[in-house]
Amino acid sequence: MLEKLGLGDKLDNKPSQLSGGQQQRVSIARALMNGGDIILADEPTGALDSKSGETVMEILRQLHAEGHTIILVTHDKNVAQFANRIIEIKDGRIIQDQRKSDLIAEKSPSPTVNKNAFSFYKDQFMESFRMSVKAIIAHKMRSLLTMLGIIIGITSVVSVVALGTGSQQKILANINSMGTNTMDVYNGTGFGDRNAEKMQNLNIADTQMLAKQSYIESVTPNSGVSGTLTYSNATFTAQVRGVGEQYFNVKGLSLLQGSFFDATQVKSNENVAVIDENTLKQVFGEKNPLGQILMLNKKPLKVIGVATARNNMGNISSSLNIYIPYTTAMNKISGNQKIDSITVKIKDDVNSTVAEKDLTNLLTIRHGKKDFFVMNTDSIKQTIQATTNTMKLLISSIALISLVVGGIGVMNIMLVSVTERTKEIGVRMAIGARQSNILQQFLIEAVLICLIGGLTGIFLSLMLGVLFNWLATDFTMIFSTFSIGSGALLYANWRNFRLYACSQRFAIKPD
Repeated sequence: MLEKLGLGDKLDNKPSQLSGGQQQRVSIARALMNGGDIILADEPTGALDSKSGETVMEILRQLHAEGHTIILVTHDKNVAQFANRIIEIKDGRIIQDQRKSDLIAEKSPSPTVNKNAFSFYKDQFMESFRMSVKAIIAHKMRSLLTMLGIIIGITSVVSVVALGTGSQQKILANINSMGTNTMDVYNGTGFGDRNAEKMQNLNIADTQMLAKQSYIESVTPNSGVSGTLTYSNATFTAQVRGVGEQYFNVKGLSLLQGSFFDATQVKSNENVAVIDENTLKQVFGEKNPLGQILMLNKKPLKVIGVATARNNMGNISSSLNIYIPYTTAMNKISGNQKIDSITVKIKDDVNSTVAEKDLTNLLTIRHGKKDFFVMNTDSIKQTIQATTNTMKLLISSIALISLVVGGIGVMNIMLVSVTERTKEIGVRMAIGARQSNILQQFLIEAVLICLIGGLTGIFLSLMLGVLFNWLATDFTMIFSTFSIGSGALLYANWRNFRLYACSQRFAIKPD
């Protein structure tokens, strides 16, 4: 359009570098950008020299010849003579209406451009994209401050959720280390019952009865043995437990050396023992323990295996633990036919709550009263999991607050950004941009800033996770795709909504 008006060599000039006549021609080009079937010209030659005025009028005459309707207001009769119809107004009244010619020029057809809809929208998108990038680069500090709010918000959300997930997984792993889907049946009415040791109501018959139930995978009795443990003229304090051959599987103990005792050795009351790694270190040191003889209350016990140390809720026990067949403990060492507890492993496809209820009913009927209590590790696991989920939600809510606080700061920067660019919006609309084009530009800027800030926030949270996992020994941060995606999408949608509202407002009323 500028080339058509003789300004093809002024495309890179700024407005201040143009003469008055050239500026008037730019105004004409601007008016024609969106079609311009009717052109309103208010004193088009005012403040122009005669030559520039003639040039502008010649352009208007050519536009009329091409089919444009031109309504011109002027005080110069010479300029008015160019028109086919002259209406003279004085003091607000029409005093003369003169028609020089009834000739109406036909509008020349606009040149057709062979471009499909996809190419059209692609070109518009690419133009908006280039302008968005230039706007971000031109206002580096504003863009940086906006990204800073996004970076802080996303980093806090992702990191806090990763911390909550890591701590939850650590707690559940500690519970699983106590035994998967297991229940422990103890004498007494509950923990702290002073008469529990005197009652001694549980016995081997109870264990055999429970082993016959279809929902129970394995059962092992537990019988504590007190006495003096000696080895090579040295005396030690150790916890000696009489257990069944399935005890190690139920409690999740791994074998380090040798072997565990089997059902045959339990049935035949063999004097064999399995020690843990604490006993190995303190009693035998670097010596091979397999085949060595330990003396418990002057009864020999042959070491046949070494197991891992017990894990109590994430804390590795430092005490010395020795496991012997419960038959050996009851028949050869203590002589007590009562047992301290029964450990039951429930089948994986059975609901542990239902199994606990049935087990309690069976033992109550058998004993004639409820003189025992059950500790269900699965119930503890579910309770702790629910508690950790609540804590995780609480921590995430705190992180969400920081996200909202950061969002308010971003909103303020964004509002100032859109407000101070109303002139830019006005110029774009004046030269043909539609409301959708302006909205597209602001949304592309928002997406670019959110994308850069979001990726930076995710990267920083991952780096914090690597540093934390390197320094921490108790548990690690566990990142999830859900937490990363939800944090980024939540922040982007918040910012884009505000940008849409502001750009919509100023695109409609750029002045």
